[in-house]
Amino acid sequence: MNALKIPRRISTAILNSLNSGVVPRIGLEYFAVGRKKETEALLSDLESVGQGGSIFRMIVGRYGSGKSFLLNLLRNLALDQGFVVMDCDLSLERRLSGSNREGLNTYRELVKNLSLKTRPEGGGLPVILERWISSLQTEVLKRTGLSPQDPRFSLELEREVFQTVGELEDLVHGFDFATVVNSYWKGYLAGDEELKTNSLRWLRGEYDYRVQAREALGVRVIIDEDSWYDYLKLFSQFVVRIGYKGLLVLFDEVGNLYKISHYISRQNNYEKLLFIFNDTTQGKASNFGVFMAGTPQFLEDTRRGLFSYEALRSRLSPSRVLDSELLTSSGPVIRLQVLSFEEIFVLLGKVQEIYSSHYSVPPILSSSEIQAFLNEISRRLGSRDFLTPREVTRDFLSLLDTLRLKPEVKFEQIITSPDFQPSREEGQRKPGDDLEDILL
Repeated sequence: MNALKIPRRISTAILNSLNSGVVPRIGLEYFAVGRKKETEALLSDLESVGQGGSIFRMIVGRYGSGKSFLLNLLRNLALDQGFVVMDCDLSLERRLSGSNREGLNTYRELVKNLSLKTRPEGGGLPVILERWISSLQTEVLKRTGLSPQDPRFSLELEREVFQTVGELEDLVHGFDFATVVNSYWKGYLAGDEELKTNSLRWLRGEYDYRVQAREALGVRVIIDEDSWYDYLKLFSQFVVRIGYKGLLVLFDEVGNLYKISHYISRQNNYEKLLFIFNDTTQGKASNFGVFMAGTPQFLEDTRRGLFSYEALRSRLSPSRVLDSELLTSSGPVIRLQVLSFEEIFVLLGKVQEIYSSHYSVPPILSSSEIQAFLNEISRRLGSRDFLTPREVTRDFLSLLDTLRLKPEVKFEQIITSPDFQPSREEGQRKPGDDLEDILL
């Protein structure tokens, strides 16, 4: 029997995600391979953010190369180190800017997915606020020795709350942010669930009209299309003041901006991305990191991609002085190379260990059979360079399922059958395809 022991909850999440072609949010450490330099660069970024800096990173790789995996690995590392993380996938409905509140939709999704180490699945906003108030109560109790029933205890607690939120008032939109956080505390103290709910609604950007916010909370502004990014920076300052190391904001599927057909809308989104880039790299934020993942086409296409926007092209183009190894740690762009044949071999070995542990069966394939499987896939795709982790893993799990559920079927029968057709990522070349057509 396989010696690897994984909690059933984690192995289920891993196998379900890999079978669906998506990256699991937990358990990445069980099958991570390669990416040493990239991981070291991201760990260095975490250290910089934790020490008060701000970071912008663009992770670039073709479909299935591991962009989402690296983002999720960063997410888990950050949570373990005491950061707060927000993440979302961009889409046609969630952008950086838009005339139909697409930017605000992005903000709402980010806050919805706010995660902590103790709440990695998201929904962490009320947890942060409750924990902050509870920690203040404990601190006041230890410092003063007063009973919670003593009126002086409430005065001391109020002083601590005002000290924390008061430090935010000098920041852009900080006064209103501090007012709403203070309203949440008042609702907590008075047991007023409606006031707490209204405060959370405001912080989540769920008020559509200013009059609603004024009636519910006494504030005259709401989080809107123009201001949502400023509130992310306010969140970063708030979480640092209540004991976290900083805030990371992760955007996956940024290539969807490339698909915006309307030229002006696409340029507006690129302008917003440029603003975020400048804001983070020029030190206008602190304890704040923005990480995005997209395809090479999204980055380099001079007609529709980021390089069509001259200010972004000049900032994101690789240096002509540094070599490729130094660019990973020095430049704003991390370019993912396809995993080597040997690294994918190790990956499939780890996946089989997870599979065997989950189903309590011995390893189904030997090392030589895993190698034969990879050789056959690369032969049918036409090149080992087109072995992407996502599709190879899906095919491998399908093979394991077949051999486990149909023991009468032999490994050689499957991979030598003409019906065995490896999955192909978007943009992959078929044997015999014309290279010029691919580039076009």
